[in-house]
Amino acid sequence: MGATETLEDGRVRYVTAGESHGRAVMAVVTGVPAGIELEAARIDADLARRQVGYGRGGRMAIERDRVLILSGVRFGRTLGSPIALSVANRDWEHWTDVMSAEGPESPDRVTAPRPGHADLAGLQKTGANDIRDVLERASARETAARVAAGGVAKALLAPLGVRVRSWVTSIGEVVADIDSDPADVDPEAVESSDVRCPDAPAAALMRSAIDAAAAAGESLGGVFTVVAEGVVPGLGGYAEACARLDARLAAAVISIPAIKGVEFGDGFAGARRLGSQVHDEILFDEERGFFRATNRAGGLEGGMSNGEPVVLHAAMKPIPTLTSALRTVDIDSHEPVDAARERSDVCAVPAAAVVAEAEVALTLAGAYTEKFGADCLADIVAALVAYRARIHR
Repeated sequence: MGATETLEDGRVRYVTAGESHGRAVMAVVTGVPAGIELEAARIDADLARRQVGYGRGGRMAIERDRVLILSGVRFGRTLGSPIALSVANRDWEHWTDVMSAEGPESPDRVTAPRPGHADLAGLQKTGANDIRDVLERASARETAARVAAGGVAKALLAPLGVRVRSWVTSIGEVVADIDSDPADVDPEAVESSDVRCPDAPAAALMRSAIDAAAAAGESLGGVFTVVAEGVVPGLGGYAEACARLDARLAAAVISIPAIKGVEFGDGFAGARRLGSQVHDEILFDEERGFFRATNRAGGLEGGMSNGEPVVLHAAMKPIPTLTSALRTVDIDSHEPVDAARERSDVCAVPAAAVVAEAEVALTLAGAYTEKFGADCLADIVAALVAYRARIHR
């Protein structure tokens, strides 16, 4: 951005950097108001949640993710300047020759692109002759930086009364029996489960399915739910496509590696029902103000939040790195070969849900600062109080 240019809007934004086996993955978060309490320990807790989960691979046994806050925070509070975050890659020490920033090229080239991965399309896009140039950045290791950035967003949302959480609803063909009301889903039951599923019988079946996939050299995908509670109505917009909050949220979540679908509320199920069975009737109470009798829309109407919990579901495909490799073609010889094998997970759906929390939090933080200001937390809180009083009348 040049010196004479201005920011497009007041939204919280982030950018990440770093390769899977480089020194670190990093994030820079901009548009963060001053005065937010931000502790590394809280970000570390989310980083730890991303690392655990039944079916994770050997890489997670090596890494012990911890965030290093490099700028934008002083004495535990944000300064209003860009926040730089770094998460070291402990595995870097085993890859110093292959991932060196200088010196001669490594003879250890990867030439067998994996079906379902960014390998071949990325190679064609960039003109590289080593698939590692692509796979290192396309790796889901990058999402550790997103989770760190999301920790900043969660710290902003907390004093505004917003909480973002997630759980797993299915892995493979195993579907959990979970109440449709997010308020009835026990957070402790989710976090105590190694597949992040509050339905204990289903969780046991999920573990068995993961074991069976591992034994067969396969991988498994699944579906998870993310819920944001306490969201004020009127975030986003209806007048322009780019303002629609559901569009922003969908784009943010589907940007996570291996996510292939996003729906809000009843989503596709609503397409099979009559209108009277889909739309949420509007009620009014002197204490609550306007509210909906149900939340089939997932807290979003007309591109805006409507005051009900924001509920989205995302589908994650099986990870494309298989120990029982699929067929591919060598980029040098053009001969059929087995796809390259990288150390990977059997199932990462529980971890992907934590990453999606970060993306949802970042999107909502951007929507709040866009509507209520981005300079100072105290001003945002005051503006929010005034807004709630107005819409309650």
